[in-house]
Amino acid sequence: MFLRLPQLLAIAVSVSFIAAPLLGEVTKAKGKKSAAESSEKGDATPRKATPGATPRKKKSSPSPDSDETTPSPKPKASSGETGKTTPRGTPRATPDRTPNPTPSPTPNPSASASPTPSPNPKFAPNATLQPEELVEYDNQPARVKSLISDSLQLTTQNLAYTYGSADPANGGMDCSGTIYHVLRKSGFDDVPRDSSGQYAWTRKAGGFRAVVSRSPDSFEFNEMLPGDLLFWTGTYKVDREIPITHVMIYLGVERKTKKRVMFGASDGRSYAGLQRWGVSVFDFKMPRERAEGSEGRGPVFVGYGRIPGLREATLVAAKAEAKQAAANPTQAAAEDASAEATSTPKPQSKMTSKRKSTPKPAAKRKNAEAALQD
Repeated sequence: MFLRLPQLLAIAVSVSFIAAPLLGEVTKAKGKKSAAESSEKGDATPRKATPGATPRKKKSSPSPDSDETTPSPKPKASSGETGKTTPRGTPRATPDRTPNPTPSPTPNPSASASPTPSPNPKFAPNATLQPEELVEYDNQPARVKSLISDSLQLTTQNLAYTYGSADPANGGMDCSGTIYHVLRKSGFDDVPRDSSGQYAWTRKAGGFRAVVSRSPDSFEFNEMLPGDLLFWTGTYKVDREIPITHVMIYLGVERKTKKRVMFGASDGRSYAGLQRWGVSVFDFKMPRERAEGSEGRGPVFVGYGRIPGLREATLVAAKAEAKQAAANPTQAAAEDASAEATSTPKPQSKMTSKRKSTPKPAAKRKNAEAALQD
């Protein structure tokens, strides 16, 4: 036993010389990892999992957290650690935490609730005007002004072109439905629903003007007035006795552009060079000439006509007053006497008339001087 002690000491010294560098490397590696962990943690709380973070892959080489069988001295805890140790031989587990879902942006309700600039994104928004922007508006009868104002008010409601509709509550109307709605609102209860019927309604009243010319400057337009109905044929194929397919209301001349404008519903007519799709203001332009070989298809302007009773409202009112006067002659006589007394001028006194007729002396001198000069 005592004979082997020197040999054992020699062996221990040799092992210590061999193991010392290895222990130094292990200690150095543990210190580096402790410093890295302290910089990542920043405090004593364990690092929480970040949603979506990729787990760090473990190196294949042994690490301070890997299983080791050789005991080694523990390094001093760094300033960022709490002094708590993890049992060796067991990999350190990262605390599990339910990740908070990333908040998705909440849609702005005002953006979805705001009206679309145009009923159809392929076209420009519906155009509108103020009545005062029309040259002839101020000189029109009250009933014509009311019709134009009601028509322009519809152009502000972002109404689409909706075939078969005559009610703004449906979100849109077609051409004859628009005319039907605005005329019914103005008191024309006998207006027909479709464009062919509206054309016949106008022709029977005797206020229609046919247009043969293709020029917008033709004399045939000299009698066209604000409030007149405008008629086309050939805008689409129909099988009717009267093949009128489109109708609008003439508004007059726009003050700014000096161009004729009209009101109605369309699925592609233009205003200010941009196509519109809905109830809007449009430029009044003559259709292009039909191309050869078109087999007679294509829009053709037929003419314009007075709305029956629109401009005769003054005559209708006079007839109503005459009827009322016949029913109550005493009141009518009193009103006539009052009106006569108001309109009869007071007689002038003789002194006033004499004063006005007698020339002044200064005027006499001027006349005499003028006679001497001649």
